[in-house]
Amino acid sequence: MSEGRIKKVPMRTCVGCGANKPKKDLVRVIRTSEGAITLDLTGRANGRGAYLCRNVECLKRALKTKSIARSLKEPIPEEVADKLLEELSHE
Repeated sequence: MSEGRIKKVPMRTCVGCGANKPKKDLVRVIRTSEGAITLDLTGRANGRGAYLCRNVECLKRALKTKSIARSLKEPIPEEVADKLLEELSHE
């Protein structure tokens, strides 16, 4: 039909700062069916997800306000939070 069709960019909201950004600019935190909470750098892993900006400050804010725990529908243990902070700071 129309050859010059513009592809829609999927947008997601950061649970830390509330900014609405393209999905590829954010990192996904997932809770798997086994209950493990990890970073999903591909954005394609199975599990309940929450999106964050690719900086440590948004993760810290999301942990402090418990918005990430609400999104994942599970409390975030302290050791998992430390692991997420470490992984995100190395990215």
